[in-house]
Amino acid sequence: MKTLKKSTIFLVLISVGMSAQDTIMPLWPKSIPNQHQSNEEEVISKSDDGILWVANVQRPTLEVYLPSKRNMTGQAVVIFPGGGYYGLAYDWEGTDIAKALTANGIAGIVVKYRLPRSTSITEGKNVVPLQDAQRAIRLVRAKSEEWNIASNKIGIIGFSAGGHLASTLGTHYSESVYEKQDEADDLSARPDFMALIYPVITLGAPSTHTGSRTSLLGEKPTNDEVDYLSNEKHVNKDTPPTFLLHAMDDDAVPVENSIMFFDALREHNVPTTMHVYPTGGHGFSLALRDKKLKGWIDLFFDWMANLD
Repeated sequence: MKTLKKSTIFLVLISVGMSAQDTIMPLWPKSIPNQHQSNEEEVISKSDDGILWVANVQRPTLEVYLPSKRNMTGQAVVIFPGGGYYGLAYDWEGTDIAKALTANGIAGIVVKYRLPRSTSITEGKNVVPLQDAQRAIRLVRAKSEEWNIASNKIGIIGFSAGGHLASTLGTHYSESVYEKQDEADDLSARPDFMALIYPVITLGAPSTHTGSRTSLLGEKPTNDEVDYLSNEKHVNKDTPPTFLLHAMDDDAVPVENSIMFFDALREHNVPTTMHVYPTGGHGFSLALRDKKLKGWIDLFFDWMANLD
């Protein structure tokens, strides 16, 4: 990867999707929980296949994309890019998704969330992404009137490890994982719906994605740590309605992850839709060059349009 110097990081983030992006704002107005000052620097680079990659996140943010007011449906989707909890595929599974949403009248809001491998994190590495996820949806809810969003139509979408974070939020939204900083933290962190795209769901063998589990829990996690973030075990009747998408030939995150979550949702009578494609592999994002997969996001839009 070609690494960009620290002095260019802010300019790069500002320039990503400048034509549609409305604002980049910090998640935390005061101190960032479970974090201290360190010499670690946030790094933005380009992968060999041209994906904008963000690692060592130091200051988590929301990057907000809003459609024109006359085109808005009132819905918003908070986006969690994947990257194995090692980095973030920031454009591929983040800003590109936000732009697709805004083209359909839906606000798209990308979360640059902290990663447990960061040396700036002091404790609770496994809960830091959830802290950022809870704060993100509360902040969007707090800004909903200003952004012309219906406060009861705010959902989430996550890809791969970002799907794990989304499913963690969808099953652990009511847990207190940080101290209140402002009035936004009085609002609910429950998503109104969620979409999980080739998601990591379980951290248990044999179906987990080993890289995500190691990044999140280390080399030798306890059974309790694994169970806490194996999200198929935490579904209940109040889990948000869920859209699931996976490919059968995914050799990075087995399709069993989505199947386990679907079964848990069905057991608790949570409305859910699952699409499993025979091919597609892993990490296909919008899949615009795949004749069979490229229409998946239209299925998601149709599903969103028919939510109660």
